[in-house]
Amino acid sequence: MENIRLAFQGIWGHKMRSFLTMLGIIIGIASIITIVSTIKGTNEQIKENLIGAGGNVVTVQLYQDTYPFDMAYNEPPTGVRVLERSTRRELEALDGVEKISFYTKRKYTNDVMAGNHAFFGTVYGVDSAYLDLMSYKPTYGRDFTEYDFDHFRKVVLLDNKAASSLFPGVYPVGETLEIKGEPYVVIGVVEKETSFTPSIQTLNDYHMYANTSGGAIFIPDTTWPIVYRFDEPQSVAVQAGSTDQMTKAGKQVADFLTASQISPDAAPVGSSSGEVVTMEAEPTSGEGGSANGGSSFSYRSEDLLQQAQQLQEMSNSTNQQLIWIASISLLVGGIGVMNIMLVSVTERTGEIGLKKALGAKKNRIRVQFLTEASVLTSLGGLIGVVLGILLAQLISKTNGIPVAISIPAITISVVFSMVIGVVFGLLPALKAANLNPIEALRRD
Repeated sequence: MENIRLAFQGIWGHKMRSFLTMLGIIIGIASIITIVSTIKGTNEQIKENLIGAGGNVVTVQLYQDTYPFDMAYNEPPTGVRVLERSTRRELEALDGVEKISFYTKRKYTNDVMAGNHAFFGTVYGVDSAYLDLMSYKPTYGRDFTEYDFDHFRKVVLLDNKAASSLFPGVYPVGETLEIKGEPYVVIGVVEKETSFTPSIQTLNDYHMYANTSGGAIFIPDTTWPIVYRFDEPQSVAVQAGSTDQMTKAGKQVADFLTASQISPDAAPVGSSSGEVVTMEAEPTSGEGGSANGGSSFSYRSEDLLQQAQQLQEMSNSTNQQLIWIASISLLVGGIGVMNIMLVSVTERTGEIGLKKALGAKKNRIRVQFLTEASVLTSLGGLIGVVLGILLAQLISKTNGIPVAISIPAITISVVFSMVIGVVFGLLPALKAANLNPIEALRRD
């Protein structure tokens, strides 16, 4: 404590010199805190952009080879069974799976009309669990009931985008629209409970979210064959117990469906070459197991969590270079500390000689100067942490880049600055401890 008190006295007695000495440490620590906070915030945004705000839902769909099998352009393949209610119970018993929903869909459809207004979004045929699993809640009207499913009622739910495009300026509930010429009555308008606006900054981001721009309409899956086809293989929405379990839950469901729902002789209908039309630009990443018996069909999960982790790794590898560059200023700051401590030893030669003449041992002198160097760099580290947090917040507000303050990074930075003081203060401390007391007093 005495050494710490003397260190603060020395810093306060040479305020300008001490500040300039700490400047390299301050800049280095502030840079690292800012970069780490930005990296962490960006990684969270990447994860949120891909997965969305909550839900922990991953989709599993039928693939042929490496491409999704699009029912809008192909007949249902032979040897791929329709999912039954018993299958739902088996899937929900898998580890990490909380809830299951079966659905079918048509993307970019032009089969929906309301008067003179056309719809170019997505039509979903959903079961009774889908809307709740995907966090949709009615804002107007009502939700589907079991009566709607059991009695094949031709009723439809719209999201806000679909409602505004099909019924602009009109209260949609009770209105009628046509799906492939079949009349459906609008019973409600739904929206997600958790609002989520993805950050679209690149062309890839645009393609990722383009399919949701036209809105969505939902009909009971029991009426799906009325407007489209019987026996279409469904896709599966899988709700995992947590975000970290999404990959495992999706893969388990995909593997189970591939093994149980696809026969070895599965093949596309009406195509002797096995060539299938697909509207997807590229295959979705994720694993779903291999096809049975050499068949090209399999179920695969849309592994958004894995995509997020891959993008985060790319972001981290780039930003780690910035951290190493910022660390150079810490090295420069450490050299500055060594320099000023050598000057301090020279200035206090007489004091050191007097202490030695009074019986102070080498270790006592060494610890005193190491403490002073550590206090100097630790103080610079604390100032750097505060400055780094302020800079991170400033960048967030001015550029819209998300930040997340990392407590471990702050702790490590302060400890590291203290270590710099010990390392670069060691040479001056040894020089002071090894001074000859007679020579030191004579020099004074």
